[in-house]
Amino acid sequence: MNLSSMKKPTCWVIFDAGKVGTGNQCIGLAEALGLEPKVFEITARFPWKYLIPQMWFNSIKGIVDQNGQFLQPPWPDVIIAAGRASAAPVAAIRKLSGGKTKAIQLQSPMMSSKHFDIVVAPQHDLYYGANVLQTKGALHRVTRERLANEAERVKDTLVHLPRPLVTVLIGGTNRRYSLTPAVVQDLKKKLKHWVDTYGVGIAILPSRRTELENRDELVEAFKDMPAVIWDSKSENPYFGYLGLADFIVVTSDSVSMASEACFTGKPVYIYHLPGGAAISARFHKLFEKEGYTRPMGKSLESWEYPVLDQFSEVVTEVKKRLKL
Repeated sequence: MNLSSMKKPTCWVIFDAGKVGTGNQCIGLAEALGLEPKVFEITARFPWKYLIPQMWFNSIKGIVDQNGQFLQPPWPDVIIAAGRASAAPVAAIRKLSGGKTKAIQLQSPMMSSKHFDIVVAPQHDLYYGANVLQTKGALHRVTRERLANEAERVKDTLVHLPRPLVTVLIGGTNRRYSLTPAVVQDLKKKLKHWVDTYGVGIAILPSRRTELENRDELVEAFKDMPAVIWDSKSENPYFGYLGLADFIVVTSDSVSMASEACFTGKPVYIYHLPGGAAISARFHKLFEKEGYTRPMGKSLESWEYPVLDQFSEVVTEVKKRLKL
């Protein structure tokens, strides 16, 4: 089916509720393909949420969207999805449509790639197949234009801070990592050393996943330092803080944030949270080996690396294979 011959392909983006970074990957790819997606944040129901994707029976009934509704036909021309709960339902929709719905799955779906038209998976997922496009990190929505425009929008909020500016991207506790007030204090200690030694200013950006107690601890910990902490109420300055940064620190729980930071070409330090898993270790080992990131320590050094921009390559290949 040649989608380029159609009026305008309809598109759904489907991802696990609360996984903002994952959702941004899907939305970013849809935007780059010239599609206007309808976005579904899904939640797995009982008992499906306890089953691996290969065991999902009647999988369309295994999820509900942000409004508590089941996904219903008419099915779209294209689905771009990611996350554990999305894999089996997306494969089912593709089958129910008779193959008319083109399914693009981001990250390892934990089931055979034959159930999808294209799988875009990072190398650290160790996922292979004839229709698998491998990337070093996660896809994202960061562009040169977006960084420049957002930096201009928020620059006045950081103009009083000394330079160099360190932007700090903070995630939260998940199945692999733990963020606690004690960890926040340790991060403060390391950043204070940079303030005292190098005279840096600090722009801190908690994410939606950063727990309230950790947000409160950030405010208290950095109140006497040359720092700005986003209040989570005003418009998110994420891209602006990346654009204005001289250095970037990212907590180790987020592959997405680390990948986005490395698109800037600026030195990226990883603050390793307590915990971890083999898949995360592979990602961080690869990025350190390739020279994109370094573990956060006492020294603050600048280095250069090839900007991590795989997005255009993936977009070109997806368009070619799906004839978009």
